[in-house]
Amino acid sequence: MWNPKRETMKREELEKMQFLRLKQTLESVYQLVPHYRKKFQEKGVEPGDIRSLEDIASLPFTIKDDLRDNYPYGLFATPMDEVVRIHSSSGTTGIPTVVGYTRGDLEVWSEIMARTLAAAGGNHESVIHIAYGYGLFTGGLGVHYGAEKIGGTVVPISGGHSKRQIRMMKDLGTTLLACTPSYALQLAETIEEMGVDHRDLQLKSGVFGAEPWSENMRRVLEEKLPIDALDIYGLSEIIGPGVSYECMAKDGLHINEDHFLPELIDPQTGEVLPDGSTGELVITTLSKETLPVIRYRTRDITTLKREKCSCGRTHVRMDKVSGRSDDMLIIRGVNVFPSQVESILLNMGKTEPHYLLVVDRKGNLDTLEVWVEVSEEMFSDKIRGMEELERLIHEEINSILGVSAEIKLVEPKTIERSQGKAQRVIDKRKQ
Repeated sequence: MWNPKRETMKREELEKMQFLRLKQTLESVYQLVPHYRKKFQEKGVEPGDIRSLEDIASLPFTIKDDLRDNYPYGLFATPMDEVVRIHSSSGTTGIPTVVGYTRGDLEVWSEIMARTLAAAGGNHESVIHIAYGYGLFTGGLGVHYGAEKIGGTVVPISGGHSKRQIRMMKDLGTTLLACTPSYALQLAETIEEMGVDHRDLQLKSGVFGAEPWSENMRRVLEEKLPIDALDIYGLSEIIGPGVSYECMAKDGLHINEDHFLPELIDPQTGEVLPDGSTGELVITTLSKETLPVIRYRTRDITTLKREKCSCGRTHVRMDKVSGRSDDMLIIRGVNVFPSQVESILLNMGKTEPHYLLVVDRKGNLDTLEVWVEVSEEMFSDKIRGMEELERLIHEEINSILGVSAEIKLVEPKTIERSQGKAQRVIDKRKQ
């Protein structure tokens, strides 16, 4: 562990800290951020009305549109001369979201990423290869400062140029890889193409985030690289990567509860759900200075569990994100997450871990087409074998998800590779 005192706090002590920090945050946003003062007043609530952690349910939610509507600095709670860093979303769906950091915010970010990397076996002897994007995207720099905090040797290579990445990993003795899981798969393919012997690499573990990925994807990564593949979770509106992280127990992601207060809600009604339920993750920041966020709806679907982990950490854990409430596909009345299709395909063991869902509407009927890459050997095999595989995939998807899909088997490298977040869905109904 990087910070055992904080990571193994007794529940009573932790909740006392959370409540004190929550009260300070609420007073700050009420006094300094007009948007929050107005939202609180519309709900008839003031910071003094919050007398327990459970009372947070009476506060209004924050959504991404609130950040866009207050672009660029309307939600900042500190003067600009205290802001030392700006990050931003890409803005592909409209006005970008802008997030700011004080020096104190950056120190918190470095701390939680140090915990994340230490849980993956990182230490001052590690050579940490960061293939997340740098720049306005929070991934690269977020991991970077955590890696420097633990004293590791940082290779800030960013994305792209996969063959060069492999050469650098081999020559520099990389021990820990940080990138998206889809790009990790691409690197694994590149290692095979280059004929690099895994014994010539010193890779031991990888921290993969920025997109949902399944347990079956973990199995593929651990077989192909081979390493311990660990999930990390974060979002720029909260702080960036490091909101939660897996330890070697691989039994849920530890949320850094001394800095973030998690809730689980019904995405349709907004009602708080009990532990053990599956719902949408909502997060309130407890220590952010420039951009404190109250009850932010992440749109990520998960489950919370509070029992102590075998690693000794006591912070609440979240299951791997199974999908998003806002990019969930509804096909003929059936809710479908891309990660569910991924699990089905990888369980079958006869396809490559690359797929694409194409959703369309013919007349009044939704249609689902699943493009699946098969191995070179399978693609060049007899047509009967391909037809049988199509039938099996169709039956599995229909049986498990309750929706019929047309299966299209394609040759290797047909589906476009991603150096960032993988594009898994093309929804032509929105075009």
